[in-house]
Amino acid sequence: MPYIKIRTNKNVEESISDNIKRKLGEDINLLGKSEDWLMVDIMDKADKLYFRGNKEDIAYVEVKLYGRSDASHYNLMTESITNNLSNNLGINPDKIYVSYFETSYWGWNGRNF
Repeated sequence: MPYIKIRTNKNVEESISDNIKRKLGEDINLLGKSEDWLMVDIMDKADKLYFRGNKEDIAYVEVKLYGRSDASHYNLMTESITNNLSNNLGINPDKIYVSYFETSYWGWNGRNF
């Protein structure tokens, strides 16, 4: 089960949020996962999110993944996430940060995979 959390200080309208989520649903295949298990959390209007001491347009993305992928797939995913947020939110690519967390344990439905 992958989980992608996007935090930005931009306002994200519902239609834009849907576009971002749809593209992430396609892109999760880059990591060998399916949209069937994807959870997306878009946290907008983070008015206390600063970069370089300023309230610049910025986004921080966490991708949590049950299992592992490899560097080449993560590179493709980062490129796609960056393009997605840049195109949909107008954030400069150098203000979009993506981090990845792999885990061997993921709980669901009262048990672990």
